[in-house]
Amino acid sequence: MAFPTTSPSGGGGPQTPSIAPGKEATLHLGKVEGNLTLFCTIPGHRDAGMQSALVVNQGGTHSPATAASQAHDPKAMDASYMAGVKAFPAKTKGMGNQPMTPLMQGAVKVFDLTAEEIDWEVAPGEIKRGMAFNGMIPGPAIRATVGDRVRIVLHNKLKESTALHFHGVIVPNDQDGVPGITQPLVEPGQTFTYEFTLRNSGTHMYHSHMNAQMQVPAGLLGAFIIAAPGEVKATHDELMVLNDGPLGYTINGKGFPATQPIVVKQGEQLRVRYMNEGNQIHPMHLHGMVQTVVALDGIPFPTPYQQDTVMVAPGQRVDVLITATEKGVWAYHCHILTHAEGPQGMFGMVTALIVN
Repeated sequence: MAFPTTSPSGGGGPQTPSIAPGKEATLHLGKVEGNLTLFCTIPGHRDAGMQSALVVNQGGTHSPATAASQAHDPKAMDASYMAGVKAFPAKTKGMGNQPMTPLMQGAVKVFDLTAEEIDWEVAPGEIKRGMAFNGMIPGPAIRATVGDRVRIVLHNKLKESTALHFHGVIVPNDQDGVPGITQPLVEPGQTFTYEFTLRNSGTHMYHSHMNAQMQVPAGLLGAFIIAAPGEVKATHDELMVLNDGPLGYTINGKGFPATQPIVVKQGEQLRVRYMNEGNQIHPMHLHGMVQTVVALDGIPFPTPYQQDTVMVAPGQRVDVLITATEKGVWAYHCHILTHAEGPQGMFGMVTALIVN
């Protein structure tokens, strides 16, 4: 843990050594006063929420809750909350999950993916440094069908090595994308080609498998949807990639109020494919309507079941069906409340289902 004494984003203050699970450490601050920020210095942890405030005045200290109450009186909180709601859905630069049309080389579907660092607008005016495939976070959505032969060409324009793993997709061992185990590192400036025939249908993902605790939350991820021949499709098929880390708490690469609502007509059926690419669990809750869980990790349930709040663990994919029975605008969010709402109002993993 570190305590910057120079600026809200700095790290010039005193710092503890790494604290092992179940252990503790004392942070000696010396003589300090004013508004200070306490945060974890392990890469990605601060952006994922491991940060707190401490206000030190003459004569004592205040808790983070007290600091928040000082910074946000009730009227200010009301105004901030409503401003966010009124801005939704806010426009930002860039949109992830865009469908990718493959090039055909004979009977092979070819998908080109370029990994590079970009500036990504997570919420209005909130620009963060990320890593992207083809300039978008999440990367392009790959859709194909069981039996297709696919070739995926990875171009590395990062400053560090990377690789590509097809999470949940059954592939030959030498196509599994783990440097040092199944393939060499894909170093900066290099290209690596993967090719295999699709064998298992379902909701899957592709992501980096090098420095993954940083590269994946930073944006090197995407949806890989494999249809079964003759598969019955819902009226709407929505991807919901959940993430936490350097970009904050995001749905499809954006934080509220820049998240995009799902818009359907009353009576229509919606399939939502949850994909958790973050480091934390995200229980997804929809107001007003029930979710029917139909598949886990790409494997259909023989007996679907209904659930109000659907748990999605890191690396998991959960498919749900929702019948839009109730008209109106319905809140849709992660139910770990620190991922979705604070003194300044709603943020992060919040969107809405709009039933017309």
